[in-house]
Amino acid sequence: MPGENLSRDEARERAALLSVDGYEVSLDVRSATGDTQGEGPRTFRSVTTIRFRCNEPGASSFADLIAPSVTAVSLNGRDLDPSEVFDGSRIALEDLAADNELVVDAQCAYSRTGEGMHRFVDPEDGEVYLYTQYEPADSRRVFANFEQPDLKAPFRFEVRAPEEWTVWSNGAGERVDGVWRFAETKPISTYITCVVAGPYHYVTDSYERVSEDGTRLEIPLGALCRKGLAPHFDADDVFLVTKQGLDFFHDHFDFPYPFGKYDQAFVPEYNLGAMENPGMVTFREEYIFRGKVTRASYEGRANTILHEMAHMWFGDLVTMEWWDDLWLKESFADFMGAFANVGATRFKDAWITFANRRKAWAYRADQLPSTHPITADIRDLEDAKLNFDGITYAKGASALKQLVAYVGQDAFLEGARRYFKRHAYGNTRLGDLLSVLEETSGRDMTAWSRSWLQTAGVNALTPQVLLGAAGTVDELAVVQEAAESHPELRPHRVAVGLYRRTAGGALERYARAEVDVEGPRTVVAELAGAEAPELVLVNDDDLTYCKTRFDDTSLATLREHLGALTDPLARALCWSALWNMTRDALLPTRDFAELVLRFAGRESDIGVLQMLHAWTGSALVHYAAPDWRETGGRLLAEGALRELRDAAPGGEQQLAWARFFASVASGEADLALLRGLLEGTEKIDGLDVDQELRWVFLAPLAFHGAADEGDLAAELVRDDTASGKRHQVRCLASRPSDVVKAQAWAQVVESDKLSNALVEATIAGFAQPSQRELLAPYTEKYFAAIERLWAERSIQIGMDVVRGLFPSLRDSRDTLDATDAWLSAHQDAAPALRRLVLEARDDLARALRAQACDGAAAGR
Repeated sequence: MPGENLSRDEARERAALLSVDGYEVSLDVRSATGDTQGEGPRTFRSVTTIRFRCNEPGASSFADLIAPSVTAVSLNGRDLDPSEVFDGSRIALEDLAADNELVVDAQCAYSRTGEGMHRFVDPEDGEVYLYTQYEPADSRRVFANFEQPDLKAPFRFEVRAPEEWTVWSNGAGERVDGVWRFAETKPISTYITCVVAGPYHYVTDSYERVSEDGTRLEIPLGALCRKGLAPHFDADDVFLVTKQGLDFFHDHFDFPYPFGKYDQAFVPEYNLGAMENPGMVTFREEYIFRGKVTRASYEGRANTILHEMAHMWFGDLVTMEWWDDLWLKESFADFMGAFANVGATRFKDAWITFANRRKAWAYRADQLPSTHPITADIRDLEDAKLNFDGITYAKGASALKQLVAYVGQDAFLEGARRYFKRHAYGNTRLGDLLSVLEETSGRDMTAWSRSWLQTAGVNALTPQVLLGAAGTVDELAVVQEAAESHPELRPHRVAVGLYRRTAGGALERYARAEVDVEGPRTVVAELAGAEAPELVLVNDDDLTYCKTRFDDTSLATLREHLGALTDPLARALCWSALWNMTRDALLPTRDFAELVLRFAGRESDIGVLQMLHAWTGSALVHYAAPDWRETGGRLLAEGALRELRDAAPGGEQQLAWARFFASVASGEADLALLRGLLEGTEKIDGLDVDQELRWVFLAPLAFHGAADEGDLAAELVRDDTASGKRHQVRCLASRPSDVVKAQAWAQVVESDKLSNALVEATIAGFAQPSQRELLAPYTEKYFAAIERLWAERSIQIGMDVVRGLFPSLRDSRDTLDATDAWLSAHQDAAPALRRLVLEARDDLARALRAQACDGAAAGR
């Protein structure tokens, strides 16, 4: 029988045959505490009853279940032999009736990988915490089901748990006679069901709303985290954003929140940012801040809260039929996160963050060899897992932002309202959305969809300025280009802004025109006759999705006056464009670093500043010419320390520069300063070296060999928590020693005993930029191990290891050749594995091109 990797064809065949009336799921997780049960994985009992119909009586199908063992299976009262019908991932169902009842009694395994029923033991107090995470297809690790999004059904859960625990699920629950029983859900997909259980710290609130007709909507609110994080949990702010979001979406969607309560759980060792389980949203607990963070962190958390809330309508109420149309939920949620942040919360500059941070993710993904249309071709579940990427999320959201500019916000939102009402509790495809948008906008959506949703690649837009004898604009045109591999030229609704310096030196916009860019060259007639610009910004206000380029005059202006640009969004767009030029080997890394050193200290938007720090650090590691790295690192450390000392005491800029300084510190004096700040012998006025910042300062000491195992053990004593353990593991793996590297490699590649969070921490520590020679033996080992590892591990761990241990720091033609040799010799490897290796190869080839560009600038 086919294995775990359900194909689209199989799902379509099963959906055509079956319809599901309901699930009853009984779980007994009392085994989560106490001693292990001997050899093999720790398990829990899972009993599932599924009532379903078959429109071809006598036909055969299958149910999904991944479990160490099955105790009993009965179909329509007939006992089946588990050894005959269960193959480890599927239960064969023969001779189905018109109406069927399947009962499966299984022993399912607790997870250490964040997939299925994850079990976490808190090192701080020994408490055990459980939560589930399923997307795209891991609910079958917890209960038997039909694991595909278009076989929706109501669910009723009951859970037996240790006496002192509380249990949550999608519906409201109560404990009766020692069993937690939960209200039946609305029809939902398997992947958004959820159970959370343990001694969590729980805070409650409520949301009320009265509609125009007098109807009162009341939504119980809850927020929970581990007890150890309770002192840091600012639940009031979580509830504030939640209520603001509920107001916003009710105002705009005209469809009451349909899932009863609204709990939000912040859980440990979480692989994702968050998951939109209706009534029981789960988040990574790093959104609870143990130390001082900048406003950007709070904005990011608010964005995630609103993103998941938007899913209650886009994804949970109305769900895609198959993962081809994953964008129908993720693109919308990504767009709505920023849209609602601006419209409902204190984060009015969220579109700047979107332009600077989210779109950078999309631009990178869209230039990889694995790029795909927003509406993707998802053949199976492995494909689906890899398509939770920058295209499905951020490019899709960018296309929707362009769509709003194209059809208008009112028509867009009215289309959403009709979509919800027409398809509530159902499943949809691309055409279902396009049809309502055509109704509300009066526009033919076919051409727009073909260009934006059904083709891959990113266009570049460059201004061409011709000046007349009088020094005014004779003609201004926008030139559109596309990569040879994806030659599609798209329609772009853009704003073109002209900028000049004022008498006071500020670089400000003095003219703006909106235009529909079509084809290779579009003249912006409205700007003819304008004063000659010093800067032309062809995607002003960030209406479209493109790589912005500059003419020579504009680039020269930015080199000298970028810090004088007063509009924060325009400034962010220019920084983004310069970063794309650096990645594309059009701007030397040393020039980008110089711009950051000259102008980043004047950046008022803290999120943009932190993104610049991340980009500059990445550029130094991957895109700088090898013989300039040491010089570049020294210049960046000097500049960062200067900005750190000049920043306002206690401010978020000071904190951002402190973190960046630590990330680039390498010289003796820099490391001594970090050591002094840790020990209290050095002080920077206003800088509070809290526990999180202590780990930030300790990390470079560890990977430069200035902190040993004893230092890291002592720090763990100070911070003997789950977070502290992850920091310590990362630092231990980062030490510059052959023995350390061999041990870290073995823990990740040769053993599966580490949890997902500690695998991630070990990988993060393993490869450090200053240790390129130490990593030399691992190129060959990597290519020898990855196919076996992909077959043996869960897909999440496989993805983490294949991506994280690729020898990107062995950045030479030899590594590129070794990658090509593996790809050539493994044509039949799993497509998802080949995709990951191809992506890593592309990143390496890009790095070598950028290094060559930077090296060519050395003689100027």
